[in-house]
Amino acid sequence: MTQKLNINDIDTIVHSIGTGQENVISILQAIQNQYKYLPQDALKRVCEISDITPASITGVSTFYSQFRHTPVGEHSIHVCVGTACHVKGAELVYDSFKRHLDIAGSNDTDSHKQFTVQKVACLGCCTLAPVVQIDDITYGHVQPDNIPGIIQDFKKYAGKKVRQKIPKKWEHDHYGEIRLGLGSCCIAGGSGQVQEELLKTLTDQRIPIDVKRVGCVGMCHQTPLLEIDTPGHEPIMYTNVQAEDVNEIITRHFRPKGIHLVTQKVDDWLHSLITDKHNVNIPHYPVHMRDEPISTFLGPQVHIATEHSGTIDPVSLEEYVEKGGFSALEKCIKSQTPDEIIQSIKTSGLKGRGGAGFPTWKKWDIVKNIEHNDKVVICNGDEGDPGAFMDRMLLESYPFRIIEGLSIAAFAVGAKTGYLYIRAEYPLAVKRIRDALQKCYETGYLGKNILNSGFSLDLKVKEGAGAFVCGEETALIASIEGKRGMPRIRPPYPAEKGLWEKPTLVNNTETISLVPWIFRNSPETFAKLGTESSKGTKVFALAGKIARGGLIEVPMGISIRQIVEDIGGGIANGKKFKAVQIGGPSGGCVPAELAHIGIDFEELDQVGAMMGSGGLLVMDENDCMVDIARYFLSFTQDQSCGKCTFCRVGTKRMLEILDRIVAGKGNLKDLDDLEYLAHQTKAGSLCGLGKTAPNPVLTTLKYFRHEYEEHLEGKCRAKKCSALIQYSINDNCIGCTKCAQECPVDAIPVKPYEKHVIDAELCIKCDTCVQVCPVNAVEVN
Repeated sequence: MTQKLNINDIDTIVHSIGTGQENVISILQAIQNQYKYLPQDALKRVCEISDITPASITGVSTFYSQFRHTPVGEHSIHVCVGTACHVKGAELVYDSFKRHLDIAGSNDTDSHKQFTVQKVACLGCCTLAPVVQIDDITYGHVQPDNIPGIIQDFKKYAGKKVRQKIPKKWEHDHYGEIRLGLGSCCIAGGSGQVQEELLKTLTDQRIPIDVKRVGCVGMCHQTPLLEIDTPGHEPIMYTNVQAEDVNEIITRHFRPKGIHLVTQKVDDWLHSLITDKHNVNIPHYPVHMRDEPISTFLGPQVHIATEHSGTIDPVSLEEYVEKGGFSALEKCIKSQTPDEIIQSIKTSGLKGRGGAGFPTWKKWDIVKNIEHNDKVVICNGDEGDPGAFMDRMLLESYPFRIIEGLSIAAFAVGAKTGYLYIRAEYPLAVKRIRDALQKCYETGYLGKNILNSGFSLDLKVKEGAGAFVCGEETALIASIEGKRGMPRIRPPYPAEKGLWEKPTLVNNTETISLVPWIFRNSPETFAKLGTESSKGTKVFALAGKIARGGLIEVPMGISIRQIVEDIGGGIANGKKFKAVQIGGPSGGCVPAELAHIGIDFEELDQVGAMMGSGGLLVMDENDCMVDIARYFLSFTQDQSCGKCTFCRVGTKRMLEILDRIVAGKGNLKDLDDLEYLAHQTKAGSLCGLGKTAPNPVLTTLKYFRHEYEEHLEGKCRAKKCSALIQYSINDNCIGCTKCAQECPVDAIPVKPYEKHVIDAELCIKCDTCVQVCPVNAVEVN
């Protein structure tokens, strides 16, 4: 039920956040958190008691996709339609939710006001695609036919909070630790329930071993991940663990009161379990880090931004310091000058990891050399690319490292204030950064006179409100100022006049995360990695039709084929490798024939793609490249701020052409028009969103033009475009009636033991019959 408006609550919100224009987004977020939408009377009250005008509050609340002005149901269902989810059928999942809840047409809330179903650009759990989030519970690998079960499961567990508190260390001898991944992907896979069961089992059996919360392990395709590390023995990892497996796993390794069972004989026994496929009594095969497939997944990787992956508690300041944390900051602020720090960054060859690859030292040097008493640093953690989750995992898993890197940057350029701008869709990242900031203030790593050096710095968190364009630095700055996130003409650049006209340094999250390592291990060591012109490592979100997806960090210059085949284990389900889409909506589609090229800024640019922030989507023979181009263009067209004509109109016209082509109504002239519009949009757009939006169109036209031409003839070789395909049932049909029972629109009459027939007029091509048929009798032509 929608909560009744209480004016006193609005007053409390405004006065606790602040009455200035710059606080409008935070105020709107607080109101929506309480009422689930923005009541008109609440907005009116905000204007009465603050400096925020009605025009401003209307402009901001209608610009950001996070905000809504109509009531919602008791629970919100967010269906991710990010890139990885799209290629795995997210639209079918969305349609299935609406059918199951009997939500018709453009409505998004059921008649009982219980559920509101909405699409969301990306939930950052790409390896679990398709992903759905109902309130704060996330479900992965969702299929249209299991929607009723998900709704039932949610109703069963809604309101039950997973305990996140980690118990104090046992007051006994130390028997090692159990590490449990509690990043977003792991939680979506059920690690919260595993944690509950672990704590209960260990307490009941009086086993004195610590349960450590760790961040992203990288192997997101195997979540939840549990690792047992005891003195004298190599760590043993369990994958895909569920709560019901915990007791058996614990009893394999420990007796009550903490006696560890793993001797050499037991270790040999565990190894035999790995290869004994007939032992059906064990829920999961324990593996060592040296065993396949973990060794091949981790082998080519180099962990710098993701250093200590899977072994460090994200919000343990003590552990971070034990592993060398803040030693780089202390070295910089106590024994180096800003010029020396910037020279070290120059020597390292570090370039911005947000996509453009601009030399980091140049940005720092420009800001440092401007005479101004009040400079600002900003960590850009907006990461709006559908299919990308690198920044999310870095912020969740290594919050102190991000804070340390940003602090070094602030000292180098002479800034005393800074912001971490993070997507509101990343609540765990926001929480952990805020927890880490508080601990840094309490221990003297932030605030006045840091480490008795005379250097002072204040950092704050600003949450984004759902606008992809805010990944562009001038739009991000406008958002922090409480305005619509619209880019402005440059120059002047933010380094000269940025936030509130102050010199402002804006760096991407991953760029900042690399800085402490460079100073702890030397810029020369960093520069030895990568290629001549692209130094160091790059973090990628590996997802799509890949056997082993996850968060990977590899040296610059590694080939696409090495990532797909060696790290990713090749294409899932034995399908043929077709292409990779690198860089999200700003990137391009690279065909399998070019998989030999190295991934660095220069080589990708030569083939029409770009690094982007690091999304890497793998596609197989069942993916339609015209559909992929249309998908990305629909996203960028929707996210265009509308300020400049080339982007606003150019993307719209291109999308109209692509809509005609996938509907089987295109012609040859459309292809020429597409190419012309794409080049004009690139040349004339104001910011990076418009300049790069045509990349998916241009690369698919270049490398997959034959698929466009086939669509003009009414054919879709991947059988993805619904207007160009039909469903039928072949002679394999055994008359089991499963397809008829599951068909949501009764397009298949129930005829037991007879060959079934699909009524093409009624069929909505939801793919349910294909999924439930036990004998592969349903064909898509």
